[in-house]
Amino acid sequence: MSATSSVQPVTRRGLNLTQQILLGLVVGVAAGAFVSRFHPGWAPYFSPFSQLFLRLIKMIIAPLIFGTLVAGIAGAGHVKAVGRMGLRAMIYFEVVTTIALVIGLIAVNVLKPGVGLVLPPPSGPPPLSSTPQTWDQIFLHTFPTSIVQAMADGDVLQIVVWSIIFAISLTMIGEKARPIIAWCESLAEAMFQFTNIVMRYAPIGVAAAMAYTIGQSGFKVIYNLAWLVGTLYIALAAFYLLVLVPVMVLFRISIRKFVAAVREPAVIAFSTTSSEAALPRAMEAMERLGVPRSVVAFVLPLGYSFNLDGSTLYLSLAALFVAQAANVHLSVGHQITMLLTLMLTSKGVAGVPRAALVILAATLASYNLPLEGVTLILGVDTLMDMGRTMTNVVGNCLASVVVARWEGVFREATDKELQTAAARGEI
Repeated sequence: MSATSSVQPVTRRGLNLTQQILLGLVVGVAAGAFVSRFHPGWAPYFSPFSQLFLRLIKMIIAPLIFGTLVAGIAGAGHVKAVGRMGLRAMIYFEVVTTIALVIGLIAVNVLKPGVGLVLPPPSGPPPLSSTPQTWDQIFLHTFPTSIVQAMADGDVLQIVVWSIIFAISLTMIGEKARPIIAWCESLAEAMFQFTNIVMRYAPIGVAAAMAYTIGQSGFKVIYNLAWLVGTLYIALAAFYLLVLVPVMVLFRISIRKFVAAVREPAVIAFSTTSSEAALPRAMEAMERLGVPRSVVAFVLPLGYSFNLDGSTLYLSLAALFVAQAANVHLSVGHQITMLLTLMLTSKGVAGVPRAALVILAATLASYNLPLEGVTLILGVDTLMDMGRTMTNVVGNCLASVVVARWEGVFREATDKELQTAAARGEI
């Protein structure tokens, strides 16, 4: 043993962000219970500290979506680089994520986890649901007359559409676009760090939101949040049974072998709530299953931007949960419009920590729904993040197998090969 090997690594003491948020949840619940029981008039004093967190989140939305979308599409050259395999992968991604969004909408409409929870009514102009719009108004509203105005108004759908068209135009001018792409990459990295800074305030924001809401509404909010978590896992189970399993049957993929191969990266994703932590192991596992390295190296990273099945399902479910809690009725037409919005916005910030929080806040702002719902959900977000992150990883692994089968290059490993790889600790 070398001399350096005996040196113990320095460990950072203290609570991590997740633990701090959970602690904030507990403190907020206790403070809210005290205020609700003894001093109900104190509840409004917690509101400004919750509102501050929401304002910090809203500051992030426009530059984050713009920077990450442009850097992701133009910087990676997806538009030019993807050929037949890329087109097939994108078709599969969009079909599956759309179904995930629909399942989330159905689950929240059937189980109604937000009904009975009283959030503050929306402020400012009336919510979208109270303003009837024709299809042509909705269609034309998708395209901004001014990107500056869209960013100032926080109209996330217009920002996304403009950013996508701008990114495509950059890929068409070749090397001349490199300075702008580099600037957008720097902007995206800066906004990642901005998000990390804002999230340091999250425990205080969660504690204040819980204290204010429980102080105003009592303990029934805890029941609603628990039912929200349960609704998400019911919806995820339905997604596995109704989408992923039929896909494996349709493309003649052995369910038993796939489960055996994906088990370890799925556990890593579930326990760490990090898709990136599971990526290296997922790539190895899919190669051992029989997916060529060229397909794995292309589809899995692409899927991390465009095929977040668990996150997209969660977003539709969480957005409707907040609408129910605020007693805002969204018609079927408006829910479909929200679904289309989420189809685009969920592609923008895949690599950002707590990305779903930012996208959820952007969606709620677009529909003028109360952002107080974000801080409430954040208190139980870790429990939901585990399930949706695991689903993201499993869905991307399956996508690589599907594309390989579609391309005719998938050679499914034999049981003996899988057993040998397992014995070596390779899967």
